[in-house]
Amino acid sequence: MRTPIASTGAAGRPAWHALLAPLPAEAVPVRQPVAPPEVLARPEGAAVAGWRQLVLHLSAGAAGSRTLLVVLDATGVPLAASDGVYYREAPAGAAETPPCDAPARVHSESVGGSFAPDGAFRGTHWHSVALDDGRDGDLAWDSARAVPSDAQVEALTALVAELVRRQPPPESGPP
Repeated sequence: MRTPIASTGAAGRPAWHALLAPLPAEAVPVRQPVAPPEVLARPEGAAVAGWRQLVLHLSAGAAGSRTLLVVLDATGVPLAASDGVYYREAPAGAAETPPCDAPARVHSESVGGSFAPDGAFRGTHWHSVALDDGRDGDLAWDSARAVPSDAQVEALTALVAELVRRQPPPESGPP
């Protein structure tokens, strides 16, 4: 589900359009199996039978997007999660987010990983930056990788709990 929401945050972006930021009140994740039916029907599909993923896509138009993902086992226990944000900044001195085909500095930032049975989180925080000249072609990304801070893990864990709380009810099967 793409949820466009009015801008209220920094640089004309919505307040939710930042890594690990609180979610907009009206945002509801999509709940779906982690594998397609044809995989689940095969013997190897038994390994992930009943597993679900909660996915929330938020669009900020030309300013970028944010995607959150939570993988749940068949009992509803979170196994993995990520929060990723992509945003464009105007060149120095410009006040608003540039159109998609205009030069901009682009950022891709994420925190994601897995939850161990003891509750520990094992993951990575990525922050990548590139200059987009507005022309078609590959960007030259400058990326930095780090272990997520305790505050980042706490914020991601809170977002996981919020997405689980907001998930739609399970679909009922045939009568």
